[in-house]
Amino acid sequence: PKIMNVSAIKRFGRKLGTMSINEKNTSSLMTKDIDTSGVRSLFSLWNNALATGDSRIVAKRYAKTSVLLPTVSDVPRTDFEGIKDYFDKFLQKKPQGEILEGNIHIGDGWCQDAGIYEFTMGTTGEKVKGRYTYTYVFEDNQWMIAHHHSSVMPEGIDIAKPITENEVRGLFELWNSALDTLDSDAVAKRYAKAGVLLPTVSDVPRTDYDGIKDYFDAFLLKKPQGVILESNVLIGTNWCQDAGIYEFTMGSTGDKVKARYSFIYQYEDGEWKIAHHHSSMMPEPILNAGPSEGTVIGDDEVRSLFSLWNDALATEDPDTVAKRYSKNPCLLPTVSDLPRVEYDG
Repeated sequence: PKIMNVSAIKRFGRKLGTMSINEKNTSSLMTKDIDTSGVRSLFSLWNNALATGDSRIVAKRYAKTSVLLPTVSDVPRTDFEGIKDYFDKFLQKKPQGEILEGNIHIGDGWCQDAGIYEFTMGTTGEKVKGRYTYTYVFEDNQWMIAHHHSSVMPEGIDIAKPITENEVRGLFELWNSALDTLDSDAVAKRYAKAGVLLPTVSDVPRTDYDGIKDYFDAFLLKKPQGVILESNVLIGTNWCQDAGIYEFTMGSTGDKVKARYSFIYQYEDGEWKIAHHHSSMMPEPILNAGPSEGTVIGDDEVRSLFSLWNDALATEDPDTVAKRYSKNPCLLPTVSDLPRVEYDG
């Protein structure tokens, strides 16, 4: 690649409007030898790329074999497309960063800058602090980001923004509005990446995008619109739950159908998504219709099932514990944000 001269780099800095690079720093950026001020200037190049609002320019600051562990995504980004995809969303906030504290190390053909930075979001004026690590390598005659790890400040800060009970109920309206489009893709996209749907009129648990979309392909033919009749909300860190009774009016026939629902939402990639959705018919009309086949179990026997699970814990064998769960389970653990919907999970 062509190496820009000092004046060209200065023009580049003036064009972006956020950094003035002196001759000493530009010299170090064009050679394998670099000093601490040159290392710090690499952050300014990345920050200037943010200021363009162009995710491609930002992604080009990363090396060919780089890793980005972003602040608000669980997914490691290990190639140009993955890095660009993350910044497609992040740049909508118009962020600009400033290093508050940093520690620099320099090696042979590599250097590292780690510490604390703060972003000002141009869209809202909000300021957000985070911890950062940049590892740079000298690649094709320029310094590139080989590793970038960014994380929230862990003490007393929740990753997800607080949510109120009314806002939790409002998440149902987003789902209901997706139903109104009659587009199964739009509905399926309201579910988390590892979402689980236990539908009202299908025996098959839906545990991925294609399965969820398939269910709504059929259900949307009825042109359903829902309204919540009774709601009970619980709120945690990065998750919330809305459970109760809703009623659907089928636009194709005018029929009204009541059902019980549970929505568990998780905060994923900067928005609330449905991690678990369980919908079931009102049971009393079914029970009053007459006896049905099945295993009858008493209260004490139900409680004894906990003892079997507890005994499995005592073995300290995760395989023994996992075998206590059914073939299509859903575990929402105490100390993990991730629903576990299979044996390996």
